[in-house]
Amino acid sequence: MGETDPRILSKQRVGIEAASMVQDGAIVGLGSGSTAAFATRELGRRVREEGLSIVGVPTSFSASMLARELGIPIRTLDDVEHIDIAIDGADEVDPDLNLIKGGGAAHTREKVIDYLAELFIVVVDETKLVQHLGETFPVPVEVIPMAVAPVIRQLRALGGSPEVRRAVKKDGPVISDQGNFIVDVRFDAIGDPQAMEIAMNRIPGVVENGIFTGVTDIVLVGMADGSVRRIE
Repeated sequence: MGETDPRILSKQRVGIEAASMVQDGAIVGLGSGSTAAFATRELGRRVREEGLSIVGVPTSFSASMLARELGIPIRTLDDVEHIDIAIDGADEVDPDLNLIKGGGAAHTREKVIDYLAELFIVVVDETKLVQHLGETFPVPVEVIPMAVAPVIRQLRALGGSPEVRRAVKKDGPVISDQGNFIVDVRFDAIGDPQAMEIAMNRIPGVVENGIFTGVTDIVLVGMADGSVRRIE
């Protein structure tokens, strides 16, 4: 897809809009994924051209590499006491601003950083808006390798259809930044996202799942007509 692709342009618009909300001196959670990357690139531009002074806390190895490339100073959670603002994408957003994240297998680190942020901004294009979670995307679940089989059995007991995510151009499963497997779980419907988030995380061997509830402050949506819709 080229730079004039409408969906790419909508992602770029919301990324730039989110980056404009970052103030000088902020500690910023830098999200993963294609839409969040546009925000990070705009922050890099502001650092270079406007003298913006920020510290980035990346949510993944790829986000860290991009920040370094752009000249954004980065730190870890060992180095900072709080996060002022986090900007991240999502695979689904429901009307209550609950999310499914983890298409890039980074949802564990994303959840830690996004929940710590005083302000959490989600950047998406309009195709990510759904009426209920699970409508178009499975729930990613990070699982320690030795527990995959029993975790899959218990995910089925919760009504899901789990499948270990397979790598592209590599034999075997996707490996997270923490060295774990990702199990994608499809549901016919997730009636209570908060209850499902808690239930999956109670399964021994589960590190974290990709349902995010009660954390989103603002959603910026890139619309097909070129506008940016703000949902709070």
